[in-house]
Amino acid sequence: MWGLVSTSKRITSIKTVLLRQSHRYMCQSEDSIRRFISENTEIVGQQSLTPEFRLRLFTPSCKFWTQRPELWPYSDPYWAIYWPGGQALSRFLLDNPVVCRGRTVLDLGSGNGASAIAAALSGASHVVANDIDSVAAIATHMNSELNGLQPPVCLTANMIGSQLAAFDLILLGDMFYDESLATSLHSWLDHCIKSHGTEVLIGDPGRAQFEEHNIRRLLRPLAQFELPESVREENYGLTHSCVWRYTPEL
Repeated sequence: MWGLVSTSKRITSIKTVLLRQSHRYMCQSEDSIRRFISENTEIVGQQSLTPEFRLRLFTPSCKFWTQRPELWPYSDPYWAIYWPGGQALSRFLLDNPVVCRGRTVLDLGSGNGASAIAAALSGASHVVANDIDSVAAIATHMNSELNGLQPPVCLTANMIGSQLAAFDLILLGDMFYDESLATSLHSWLDHCIKSHGTEVLIGDPGRAQFEEHNIRRLLRPLAQFELPESVREENYGLTHSCVWRYTPEL
């Protein structure tokens, strides 16, 4: 299993070290971050639910897969993993392009930009990718370019709880990994739907924080996908990932 984000202990270690490294991170140029991403990821396409496009990801061949986490110079590299909820959500969009066609789309917690890419390939009129990690924004640009697409607008401010402009569709893949975050999302998404009529789609492989949260009763299942064997191994044996439509009580 990849060494950087496999356990909470390792992640805590990264965060401690990052307090000392943040000044160096902020001074680095986009070009240097692009070089770092290119040198420390591999282009992957066939081992996921979405072989239609490729992403730069961590693989067992990358040195940081097993490297000591304190050597990683940036924020936790969640963008370097193609998480199962995001895979299911992206697969659903590619299978059902009418969901995105001609619509404005926000990919919240966009990570490597996979769902934003799927939305663009499905004919979205405008796509915004939002992730609080600026390295993830650069990775999203690189992954879009890798697939011959114009990169989406990438925003790094935390949009959860903000007064959001009207979007036709909000996408969330693997965002319900923390109970407090799930609660914040619940309230904010409810507001977006009631204020703008926004459609909200959620991809999740059935993690406990998702299944046990009150939001679960407000979701309608749309699709279920069997995960490839390699994805199962990387995610502690999870076998399926689902896509849900959020339908709050109006």
